[in-house]
Amino acid sequence: MRKHRIATFMCSALGLFGASGIAIADPVVRYECNILGTPSQDPVGDREGHNLVSFQYSCFGVDGLMKGAVATSVSVTEWDGPKGKNLSSVGVHRLPGGLASAQLIEGTSSVVMRDGKPAGSESSGKIVIKLASGTLSAISGKTLNYTVKPLGPNRFELDWTE
Repeated sequence: MRKHRIATFMCSALGLFGASGIAIADPVVRYECNILGTPSQDPVGDREGHNLVSFQYSCFGVDGLMKGAVATSVSVTEWDGPKGKNLSSVGVHRLPGGLASAQLIEGTSSVVMRDGKPAGSESSGKIVIKLASGTLSAISGKTLNYTVKPLGPNRFELDWTE
């Protein structure tokens, strides 16, 4: 009898969890990205460590709904010491039969240290798909979450999720 009650409780709990609409979504895309050239670091001039950093990058989709996509983007971040505020980023994403343009809404960054040395940065925030067509039209107008993790010198992983 006790096992029956436990089984009933577990099935009820799982049923409620499923009915709640909570789901672990597949990533829209996981990109592996490379910074093109050298990032530009411009001192803002009001205090030490306050810089505007901009760079161009390209990415290749390695997982998710946009696997195989190629992206080209530009990013601008205001750094105040080891903390950053992502000011702007815009990119074009191409997949056979599909095209999309994404724009940063908000985001923050922080320097990642390894062995006492800067090893890149981590970021997270939100983007909006401003335009998407063809095979990517289903994501047009969507707001997505993004995370960035360093992979090595001038390389990083970029994930988009719903």
